[in-house]
Amino acid sequence: MPHVTVKLWPGKSEQQKTPLAETITKDVMAILHYGEESVSIAMEEVQSQDWAEKVYKPDIQNKWDRLNKKPGYDVNDL
Repeated sequence: MPHVTVKLWPGKSEQQKTPLAETITKDVMAILHYGEESVSIAMEEVQSQDWAEKVYKPDIQNKWDRLNKKPGYDVNDL
């Protein structure tokens, strides 16, 4: 049962989040061959000033070898 969490800075509207969730769901279904009922999507807003501590260090830096898509930004530039 795939569950995808999208962490993003605040400010995106529901009109942006809804199609993003729909697109991710469709891609998971098409690529992994799951039914729509098996897929869940969460949007987790993280303040920009908290990004390094709450997202980058625990989810990116500490799991670098598990990332399927690595970021193209430097955390020091945030």
